[in-house]
Amino acid sequence: MAKEERITSWLDHVHEDISSAECLFMGGHWLYVGFLCHQALEKALKAYYTANNDDDPPYTHSHTRLLNVCGLTDELTDAQLRFIALMEPMYIEARYPEQKAETAKMLNKEACQHIISNTKELTQWIEEKLLAAKKPSE
Repeated sequence: MAKEERITSWLDHVHEDISSAECLFMGGHWLYVGFLCHQALEKALKAYYTANNDDDPPYTHSHTRLLNVCGLTDELTDAQLRFIALMEPMYIEARYPEQKAETAKMLNKEACQHIISNTKELTQWIEEKLLAAKKPSE
């Protein structure tokens, strides 16, 4: 798959994850709103990485690591950094029920509204950075 197709694929998944998070929000599925917003941010960062590198993005779910390898950490505001710290534990792999329950304690309607809103803002910021950084030959 060509680089531009990989970038487009990452970004398509970003928008799908946010849309799915909004649907789950309507049903009160807070844990999965957090998870999908985590995924949207991760995929936006991987799209950015792909646009600016010749290799595949690192296999990681850590926003902090992805921001570092993308060179974006120093460009984030304090509010964005706090939001990234909030989102790090939202990745739910095959965790034990107690671990899911601990993450779920942080989530409610208001928290998820905040998460969706900030995810949209931050993914938009990443996409704008991606577009600005694209080389003219691409």
